[in-house]
Amino acid sequence: MSTGTRKNAAADMSRLHIVTWNVATAEPPEDVTSLLQLDVQPPSDLFVIGLQEVNATPLRFISNLIVEDSWSHLFMDTLAPKGLVKITSVRMQGLLLLVFAKQTHLPHIRDVQTTYTRTGIFGYWGNKGGVSVRFSFYGHMLCFLNCHLAAHIQNALQRVDEFEYILDTQDFDFYDTPHVLDHKVVFWFGDLNFRIADHGLHFLRSSINSERFHLLWSKDQLTMMKKNEPFLQEFEEGPLNFKPTYKFGRKSDDYDTSSPKTLLGLNGKKRKPAWTDRILWRIKPKHLPSEEEDDEGDESERASTSTHNDQDEYPVLVTQNTYTSDMSYGVSDHKPVLANFTLELRKCFDTPLVNISPVGVWSADQNALLTYTVQEDFMSSLWDWIGLYRVGFKTVMDYESFVWVRENELPEVNEEIQRCVDKDAIPLLGGEYVLGYYSTNMNSIIGLSDKFQILESKRAAVEGPELEDTNGLNK
Repeated sequence: MSTGTRKNAAADMSRLHIVTWNVATAEPPEDVTSLLQLDVQPPSDLFVIGLQEVNATPLRFISNLIVEDSWSHLFMDTLAPKGLVKITSVRMQGLLLLVFAKQTHLPHIRDVQTTYTRTGIFGYWGNKGGVSVRFSFYGHMLCFLNCHLAAHIQNALQRVDEFEYILDTQDFDFYDTPHVLDHKVVFWFGDLNFRIADHGLHFLRSSINSERFHLLWSKDQLTMMKKNEPFLQEFEEGPLNFKPTYKFGRKSDDYDTSSPKTLLGLNGKKRKPAWTDRILWRIKPKHLPSEEEDDEGDESERASTSTHNDQDEYPVLVTQNTYTSDMSYGVSDHKPVLANFTLELRKCFDTPLVNISPVGVWSADQNALLTYTVQEDFMSSLWDWIGLYRVGFKTVMDYESFVWVRENELPEVNEEIQRCVDKDAIPLLGGEYVLGYYSTNMNSIIGLSDKFQILESKRAAVEGPELEDTNGLNK
């Protein structure tokens, strides 16, 4: 459907599932089905997972630069059979951010970019800070920011300063969204480390055990800081109707209220439970309010109004369906926090930039042909390529083989271009596959073929049944 007729069309609904978890250098659990709520209907379209304190000792971190870390592997192995593909990830020492999308959405996720900001230990080792991913989802600019901010109850102002520093310093290479807050929707989450001030340990325990969480909200430091910081007021958060998620004994549902050691080796004050792990969101205001409007205007109304100047016909409505913790996981001293959202939006476009399809019968007994057609002008590159993916592939780089696009000249719109795939690049055993056109400028697959069958090669019996995994991702 064209954008001209889209104006009065009903909005489309997409489900987004966000997880934040400080994993305290632990190895992952065996199963994350409940964490991802994979049995909940309707299923989610996007999964965004923000981890903090992933094991980042120098030797482990260097090895993870060569191969995916164990947490990434677990999420990929869990989500790939459900038809979800990792579109990107970003790692800064212990901070890890992973983004997955249903395969059907891949051609409509464009302009993917990641960045990071260090704040801990003078920004040297990256033990604190923020990592972010931004992309266009059917033309709507989304940004996801995973933070790990300064610890300890007395550092609430430092946490706010660190978050403001992250927002000020993170840059993206897009003229309309050069900074985090320029995006239509921003999701901010992580171990934000805000504590519960003033209340004594006995009152906290009593309120938590009786599930009267509302008695603690007014002394939650993030809630208190929002009253004094206008930029924080633009972020919305659901009610904290779950137990504080820090600090627990490992493999336990009991809080660890022991006294941490001070720098001088003395026992400090007893540690109090806190909602350190949070998920918030912000919809870009229609305009920046003046000081008078800021004083008089309704905060929730400002925060829920979108969007770009000439895009008012394409608003985004964000509805939070659930906001809770999962107490069943005990590998860390934090419990994971998860939130599920419905994104109600009108698609600015729903046609892939590139149409791609196989030609004729494919098998490893002969060279094969494919065709692709650019359906709309975009910044193509001679470094673009077309990947052959087994159905159920895990990441955009999890291809069996690939061919470069036409080498001598860039394509014209609606020009059909044919490329040859060498028979040695086609899997011997065959199976179900798709072709994907990868744009190096957009960092994403912008065209995906229908599923097609590759026939088993006559050479398979001679050369052995073992399929070669080009990228090593399936080993």
